[in-house]
Amino acid sequence: MGYLSVSGEHTTEKVIERSRFITTSCHAEGEEQAKAFIARMRAKFADATHNCHAYIADPTGNFPRFSDDGEPGGTAGMPILEVIKNKKLFCTAVVVTRYFGGIKLGAGGLVRAYSGCAAENLESAPKLMYMPCEEYLFTVGYDCVDICNRYFGLSDCEVKNTEYSSSVSFTVAVKKEQAAAFTAAIYDRLNGRIDIKKLREFVCGFKL
Repeated sequence: MGYLSVSGEHTTEKVIERSRFITTSCHAEGEEQAKAFIARMRAKFADATHNCHAYIADPTGNFPRFSDDGEPGGTAGMPILEVIKNKKLFCTAVVVTRYFGGIKLGAGGLVRAYSGCAAENLESAPKLMYMPCEEYLFTVGYDCVDICNRYFGLSDCEVKNTEYSSSVSFTVAVKKEQAAAFTAAIYDRLNGRIDIKKLREFVCGFKL
């Protein structure tokens, strides 16, 4: 089962009633990565009035976290979190930095400002569909290289590395749900003239 998330780090900026809002979103796989990202933003904008944040750092949405960082309760962190939820994003952290401009926005104004900044940022942020993947090492003789290349070129996979020695080894990543059929098909095409070794399982991002 895959999940949608932002790709990398994305920053947007907006001025509302003289207050400067800088919004930064980031892909974060796990709470440790989310906390490290937030700490980095706090250090980067250490002179800001507030660094409010929210994140869902797992693929299921079971552990949402947020902070108002000194803004009135419920006016910053929770609105940011609701935007992440409404966008159906996972493994995503957002920090909205505010430099106070001298005009108070009131509770309603703060909610609109923080949620609006988060929504604009996440709308424009590059996104990927993250899927469970498996990585394999396929080793063949030189007489099988063209068949492998044609097969890989027609398949939904990523050839990450090719090594030439006494034989040829391809390191290939494929979606986990397709892995069994993928490996069986290339084995059949080569009539068993291939050594297949599973290297690892991981999560990989695919363009929408």
